[in-house]
Parts: sequence; structure tokens; C-alpha cells
Amino acid sequence: MADGDASSKVPPSQVDLGTEGVHDRILADQSAHTVPLIYLTADVPGTGGIIKVRPEDFIVEEIPAYQPCGEGEHIYLFVQKVGLSTGQLVEIIARHFGVRSLDIGFAGMKDKRAVTRQVLSVHVPGKRPEEFPTLLHEKVQVLWVDLHTNKLRRGHLAGNRFAIRIRECKLSAVLAAKRSFDILEKTGVPNRAGEQRFGMLGNNHLIGRDLLLGRWQQACDELLGPSAGREGPMRPDPEFQRVSRMLYAEGKFADALRRLSRDAETERPVMRALADGETPEVALRRMSHLQWNFFLTSLQSAVFNAVLDARLQSGTLGTLLEGDIAFKHDNGACFAVDAATAVSEETTTRAAAVGISPSGPMWGRGMLRASGATAEAESAALGRFGLCDEDFTRFAEREEALAYGREPLGGARRALRMPLTYPEVEAGSDEAGVFVRCSFELPPGGFATTVMQEVMKVAAPEAVLPRAGAEQAAQAQPVAGDERA
Repeated sequence: MADGDASSKVPPSQVDLGTEGVHDRILADQSAHTVPLIYLTADVPGTGGIIKVRPEDFIVEEIPAYQPCGEGEHIYLFVQKVGLSTGQLVEIIARHFGVRSLDIGFAGMKDKRAVTRQVLSVHVPGKRPEEFPTLLHEKVQVLWVDLHTNKLRRGHLAGNRFAIRIRECKLSAVLAAKRSFDILEKTGVPNRAGEQRFGMLGNNHLIGRDLLLGRWQQACDELLGPSAGREGPMRPDPEFQRVSRMLYAEGKFADALRRLSRDAETERPVMRALADGETPEVALRRMSHLQWNFFLTSLQSAVFNAVLDARLQSGTLGTLLEGDIAFKHDNGACFAVDAATAVSEETTTRAAAVGISPSGPMWGRGMLRASGATAEAESAALGRFGLCDEDFTRFAEREEALAYGREPLGGARRALRMPLTYPEVEAGSDEAGVFVRCSFELPPGGFATTVMQEVMKVAAPEAVLPRAGAEQAAQAQPVAGDERA
């Protein structure tokens, strides 16, 4: 049984959330704040160009925090995937080993339009790797296998190593790229959550907001409906989903399901439940726990990005102020900054070396709170999304009371900037043309696209790939096990 199926047996929420008026909240800020307003490398011309023209143009290799010990209930796999999301990879591995997707552990999400290598764990108590057949998949390759005593958890990695090719630029752009990397190695990089966190339509954070507030119909509309019915920025509907979204708006859910492409892994179970006559809440709970949490994390990230933009505009991205929560890059620990600490020579020296940095809020229960003017600014950013901190507490209480089995939405502090290490830049050419290749390492959770924005000075650096005919192909090739598709 898929991990989303268990929750479908639970009736819609009957818990009193005390959320009167959630449908009338003013959403003053709809943006995910993915486009930089200020560049730290503003004095250096951008390279221009595009990235991710081909999967091999964007290579990511996870740097493990530790090595498996060779024994235990968890099989550790070092896997290379091409053109798959982490969620799709998890489902492939879960089916192969005959376990729930909840039994799969991984340290971080990896890009879909890329060649990525990462470790995953599979909980199979009492079994060994040799008891399972070889995993054969055209987009997945297992590079090594071992055993360990614990499940791999989010954040259990030392960082990621990237190798990215910029195309449609001049070879001479390598000089500007080198200058930008020299600056970023000294100053650190704005730790912005990249646009891939917010989905194809740029509205994942608004779906997360609706889930948090229990606005079930609005969440369905954001996820499945046409642009005219969405609250967020009016990105045009992709051609391959346009018909399906119009049918949804007309209430023809079964027809809309038939027109959804096969890789619509989040939309399909929700649309199928609506076609079966389920309520919007029950339908939304059919999505996997991974995707549910991803929408909520997108909401946290949008508010964080808004706080980051404000610090960039004030020129204090790397300056610790009284009331801040400082983030230690060597171990991830945080500490409160009082007036004396803010002006001490030790603090300024460590901040200048990108050893410590100000942090921003990833709102949720248990988050360490800033104080003074910093706290006021963070709460104001949250308020512009039509939210307050009590909404996160009520959300956690609701999910715990209903016992849906989903991991709680915990709060955390995220560094407002991140160190960039081991940068290398070179120019080259291949059968696809000339390119500038950039390689570097980032700490866990860092987005390489944020680095490339600083280097390229392009708001949306990723290539737009055609998907013409995908919807028609989905109609002509039914999905196994789905009578309506």
C-alpha cells in the first residue's frame, strides 16, 4: 500500500482549529522571492546563457556525513539517477524492495533535470542485500550497496558537489565567472531557496499555505486548476496541462484525470480521489507524505526568502545584529546575539570569515525565536503572507489529533548566507557547442541555482524544454492500474 493510502481511510478533519477567518486572510505577499533584487557580485558582468540544457550539464554528487558500518537493518544504496525527482526515485526503490516509501531514508532532495548521485536507506529488518534482485531501471544505477544501523535522515550529509555547464554564452565569459566566484568564496552566497522548490507554476508555497490553514478547496484549485483560479503569480498554464486544468475547473474530474500526463505524480492521486467523489481534504491527503511536506517546506522557504531579501536590501546579510540568531557553519549550532556580542571583535572576525552568519526563520513549532527588531521584521514578513506563528501550532495540533502518520512540520533556523568552497571555472566545447563549466561545493540545503544567478545575472537561468504532445501521449497510453487513464 502506498504511504498516502492509509490517510484516505480517515474521515475529514473534525478538530476545532480555532481558525475562524482563515478564508479572509489578506495575502499581501504572493511571491516566492526567487529572483534576486541585489547581487553581491553586482560589479561583475554576468555570463548570460542558460543551464540544464541536458541532464549531464548539471551534475550533483552528495558528500556523505558518514560511511555505513556494514551491519544493521538498513540497506544503504549509493544511487545515480537521471531525469527523475527524488520522490520518483523513492517510489521506484520502495516498489523494488517491497516496502513503504516511509521506510526509505534520504539526506536531501536532488534536482530532477540533472545527473545526481546520493545515498538512500531501505529498512528491511532481518534481510541482506543479496536476498533482493538487482535493481534494473533505465534512469537509475546503483553504484554501491552496504548495511547500516539507522535510517538516513534529512540533513545527514556533509554537503553537495556540483559541476554545471553554462551554454549559449561566449567562451570569454569564463573570466567574469572566475571573478564572481572569487567574490562569493570570500563573502558567502545568499542562501536563497531556488525556484525549483516552488514548482513549475511557482505556487508550491501557496499550496502549502492552504494546507497549513485547512483551506482544502483553495489548495485543490492551486494544485489542479487553471491560472485564472489561482491566487499566486499568474504564470501561464503549461501547454501539456492546459486541457486537464480547464476540465477540472468545469468539475469534470474523471475527464481531467485522463488528460493528466503520467509523470504528474502529485496531481494524479488527488484528481483521482475527487473523481471518486471524495472531499477536497481527503483528496489532498492521498498525496504522498513526501509531497505533502514539500508543499509546507515551500511555504517556510518563501517566508525565509522574503526575510533574506530584506537583509540584502539593508546591507546586513553578513552582519550580526542585536536580536539575531547566529548560525555556526562548522556544526549548525545557533546562539542568540546580544548587544555586546554583536559588536565584539570575535564576532566580526568570525562573520567576515563566513564562520558564522545571521539566520532567518523556517517557521514551525520549536523554532528558536529572534528578539527585538529582528523578531519584529521576521513576524512582519510572515504576516504579509497572511499568517501568524499560532497557525503553525494549530496545524501541528490538528495533524497530531488526527494521527495521519505524517512527520510534524518542525521549525528551524536557516543561515541567511552559505559558504562556497573549492570553486573551479573552465571553458570548453563539445558536440553541443561551447560552454563554461563551474564546479563548487555547498553545505546541506544550499541551492546551486542561487550561485548561478550571481554568476550569470539571469533571473531564470534554467533552459525551458519543450513538452509538446505530453498530454496527448498520456491519453493514448493509460497508466497501469488506473481504469480512467
